[in-house]
Amino acid sequence: MDGTGGSPASDRDARRFEIRIKGHLDTRWAAWFEGMSLTHAPDGTTLLNGIVADQAALHGLLQKLRDLGVSLISVNDGGNR
Repeated sequence: MDGTGGSPASDRDARRFEIRIKGHLDTRWAAWFEGMSLTHAPDGTTLLNGIVADQAALHGLLQKLRDLGVSLISVNDGGNR
């Protein structure tokens, strides 16, 4: 729901996010993050980058990272796609 009268959220809610975590996450996890790209940075971090459908999907991604036990460094909103 988008809070404006009960209609479901639409593509306008989709936003690009960059999530940086400590350490290099093995690329075998890429499929688990639903279309997010994984990039290993030279500073020893991993950047997950991609379109997230809505806030619920973002929270789902963050829960997956929590479940893996990785340290979250930053979450940046790159704006609408």
